[in-house]
Amino acid sequence: MKRIVVKVGSNVLTRKDGKLDMTRVSALVDQIAELRKNGKEVILVSSGAMASGRGELKVDHDLDSVEQRQLFSALGQAKLIGLYYDLFREYGMHVGQVLTMKENFQPGEQYENQKACMTVMLENDVIPIVNENDTVSVTELMFTDNDELSGLIAQMMKADTLILLSNIDGIYTGNPDDSTSRLINRVEPGTDLSQYIQPEKSAFGRGGMHSKYTTASKIQQAGIRVIIANGERDDILIDLTERAETTPHTEFAV
Repeated sequence: MKRIVVKVGSNVLTRKDGKLDMTRVSALVDQIAELRKNGKEVILVSSGAMASGRGELKVDHDLDSVEQRQLFSALGQAKLIGLYYDLFREYGMHVGQVLTMKENFQPGEQYENQKACMTVMLENDVIPIVNENDTVSVTELMFTDNDELSGLIAQMMKADTLILLSNIDGIYTGNPDDSTSRLINRVEPGTDLSQYIQPEKSAFGRGGMHSKYTTASKIQQAGIRVIIANGERDDILIDLTERAETTPHTEFAV
């Protein structure tokens, strides 16, 4: 595991009141800093801009869904990247922001420029922090969610592993709250788990387990290992890299 794409979703980074969970963000940075010290290259695909912006501004008039996304994302993205900047700086580490759109993943100059940008960042020990550019993306051309985005980044940057952090341990054979349900630890290529996937989306993000399963299956077929794990567990990234056999997760093996 040399080059890792870590995707952390809104449900991991957001408190029950819909605002950003600063403690969780700080813990995530601590873990990524540890991975970097152990020689891993990390690209972070981070949700949380909407939650960050929502906590900054009280709006006293109605906004439609697009206006809300644009306003809170623009405001929150600045706050979020500033927070990451400050937290990583405590470790003497540099971060750079990459805001992208779905059309940038079509073959051509934009794709190559984006790839070159992140490559030179990694070569100079700068951690890319990636998110969708919600200020200019229109609904029809948006990523399904950051799961899809992280999968495209993993393929573009030829990552060894994609880690999708959710608020549950992985894919279960039934409802995770049901004591008879079993966590599926390993998924071999070509395995169909669709019977176990619930279609509902997460509370604060656009994704859900269906989205993670779709992304994981697709990226597995591209030869990249995918891990779905619980980002609310303490030191989950460290445990996945050092004690994977005793750490709850679902791995899409290659």
